[in-house]
Parts: sequence; structure tokens; C-alpha cells
Amino acid sequence: MSVKGIPVAEFDFDLFVIGAGSGGVRAGRMAAAMGVRVGMAEDRYLGGTCVNVGCVPKKLFVYGSHFSEEFENAAGFGWTVGKSTFDWPTLRDNKTKEIERLNGIYRNMLVNSGVNLLDGRARITGPNTVEVSGQQYSAERILIATGGWPYVPEFPGSEHVISSNEVFYLDQFPKRALVVGGGYIAVEFAGIFAGLGAETSLIYRGDLFLRGFDQEVREFTAEEVAKKNISLRFNNNIEKIDKLADGSFLAYLTDGSTLEADTIMYATGRVPNVMDLGLENISVEQKASGAIVVNDQFQTAEPSVYAIGDVIDRVQLTPVALAEGMALVRNLYAGKNQQVDYDLIATAVFCQPNIGTVGLSEEKSRELYENVDVYKSTFRAMKHTISGSDEKTFMKMLVDRDSDKVLGVHMVGPDAGEIIQGIAVALKAGATKAVFDSTIGIHPTAAEEFVTMREPAS
Repeated sequence: MSVKGIPVAEFDFDLFVIGAGSGGVRAGRMAAAMGVRVGMAEDRYLGGTCVNVGCVPKKLFVYGSHFSEEFENAAGFGWTVGKSTFDWPTLRDNKTKEIERLNGIYRNMLVNSGVNLLDGRARITGPNTVEVSGQQYSAERILIATGGWPYVPEFPGSEHVISSNEVFYLDQFPKRALVVGGGYIAVEFAGIFAGLGAETSLIYRGDLFLRGFDQEVREFTAEEVAKKNISLRFNNNIEKIDKLADGSFLAYLTDGSTLEADTIMYATGRVPNVMDLGLENISVEQKASGAIVVNDQFQTAEPSVYAIGDVIDRVQLTPVALAEGMALVRNLYAGKNQQVDYDLIATAVFCQPNIGTVGLSEEKSRELYENVDVYKSTFRAMKHTISGSDEKTFMKMLVDRDSDKVLGVHMVGPDAGEIIQGIAVALKAGATKAVFDSTIGIHPTAAEEFVTMREPAS
């Protein structure tokens, strides 16, 4: 037996994984544990975007940025907190130490599982061959798991901006920060900058950020974010940026105004990381965005080449890449026929306050169902009844009146992600509104509101 002229027994590897991010690591480890000969190449950092310049360090920064508000809230509870100061190098460097610790854990996990880990850029040279640092390797199958990369448009002065890749390693923390974009990363970092003490503006070309989320959730979040000393400038964009003599920047906006800043961060989307992969040497199909097209088994048009995670641009979430990697390996090496279920994927935005959501928005519910009941609640969290904060919490549930099935649940408020994760299990199990109604709540919690919503608002 041979594959395009290479006898199977003579392959260097059964599976060669390009990219040691969430999906690639999971697939490589699982396959190696099954006795598959796995090679893996990574030219940047182990753990991919999530561990190094994404979910993990961002969440650490969110925690750090929230303390200033907690110090203020403490007074109502009888605590006298002295003058506080923030030291950026301490947060930045402690974060980096934690990331380096995780990098080490990933390396040990891979090596101990039997993966042959290669440090270097991998390029595909043929359907069954890969080159790393000038060395050629052959493989029965190749898995592309290279993730995504920040997209920054080109315009006069765009060389002065940073992306989410650089923001975690700034030499100095800015006194004035501009964040451009309307997605998760933009909204989250506006909160981080403001919470850590920067004068912050969020600029978005659309009329409201977080496109695709429930409209009421978007509107409520905008109101709450604006309370956090963040200037929201919708229907606006930057035309050009000048660097000033003192090293700061002057941004010229489309509405004719200007803004000075010490740091300008672009969070205007991510694109599949396919540059210099050697895709021209194989028969793969790509979307206009560069995303690699795969079938339900994550196989490309080149039968020996597979792809998972952000590089296929289905759902850009770490747990999705993990699920795709596990399904792929089980199907290839354990005789399974598993497909990833992309329905009812819960997600969170770690802005301040947090957003947690699962299922359909009200807009989508009304498109798909004839009779939709909307249950919602807005309240001041118990903590803030004496903290003095005017932050509010919003909860919403969409129900198909005809079947009583819960279609979507949304929350804006503290720990929204933690709460919605549990509710996602209920929705995945097909919970009806009657099931929620018959569940006794935990008192006093914000979460109990979801089982005490009795009358639809509309």
C-alpha cells in the first residue's frame, strides 16, 4: 500500500499537526495516547492564542481591572481603603510568569504523551510532506490547526496601532487609550483600560457594538459600559493617525473630531492564520477570508489534509476547537462517526459587567417561531444596595409558547458566564419553561431570577 508514491510504512508520522494551540494540542495528545505516531510543529508559543494572547491573560487583566471598583464599593460595607495606586509592570509580569508556567505544562503534556514536538515554522510541501526548519517530514495525514490572527486595516498612520497580540506586553500603561472595534475583544479591553485607570474611548463604525447578540442585551450593555468612564463613539472611525513629538498619537475621526492617545488598539476582527503555510502546494479550497473549507469530518479537498479551529472559521471559540480536535481523532483512529454539534453553544463576553448568553436572540426567535414569549428582569444586585454603585443586572429568557421550549437565555451582570454555563446544560437537555418554573432557586442569588420569572413581558 502506498499514498502518492510513499509506502505507508515509510511515513515519518501517522499524523503531523501544524499549530500547538487548543485544537492542535488536544488532537495531538489524544492521537498519541492511542498509539498514533504524532509530529507537531509550532513556531510561536505553546497553547496558541487562548493561552498566550487571548482568553487566559485577558481574564487575568479583567480581574485586575475590577479592583478599583471594588475599592470604591467597599466603603458602603464599612471598609476604609486608603489611597490606592496601580503598578502596570506588576500585573504584566505576573501575567507573563503564569503564561510561561502554562507553556511549560503544555510542553510536558505533549512530550509525555509521546508527541514529537518540533520548534519551528511548518510549511506544507505536498499532500503528505511538511518542511520544518529546512527538514522534510512525511506524514500519512496532516492537520492544520494554526488558528487566527488579528486583522488591522491599512490607513495613514496604521503602523502606530497595536493589536491584541501586543497589548499584553506594553512597556508602559497608557494614560489615554483608544480602542477601535465592536466585538468581544474591543469591548473587553475598553473595560480593562478604563478599570486600570486610563482615560478610555471605544470607537466603532456601526451604530452599536456586539453585532449578532440580542438587541436588548447590546443596548443594556452599552448603557452599563458607559457608566464605567468609557466614552462610546458609535458610527465613527479613524481616518488617519499622526505621531506627536512627545510620542503620543493624534487620531482624526470620520466625524471631524480628533482624539489624543498614548495607545491605540485595534480589535477589528481576526482572520484565519494561513500565511506562508504552503497551501498552494496542495488542493485545498478557501473562502474569501482565507478560511480553509472542510467537510463534516474536517477533511479538506486534499484527502490527506485536515483542518480544525479558527482556521476553518466556523465558531471562533476555544472550546469549539477542542471539540473539533476530539471528534477528528475519534473518527480517524477510534472508529467513531462523531460530529460536532454547533447548536446551543454558550458564550461570554468579559466586559464589565459580564455578558453570558446561550441559544437564540429575540430577533432570531421571532424569525423562526410564530409565538414567542419574552421574560425579562432588570434589577440592582443585592451587593449594590449598599455599595453605592448604580450598576444594574439584566436577564432575559425566550420561550416558544406553543411547545414551552426555552429558546434562549441571556444575562448581563456579575458572573454571567458562570451562571449561563449551567443553564446551557438545561437548554441542551431540552428544558421547557415549566422545568425552570418547577426548579427551586438558591436564595439570595441573582441566578434564582431565572427560575422565578412568572409573567412574560411580551
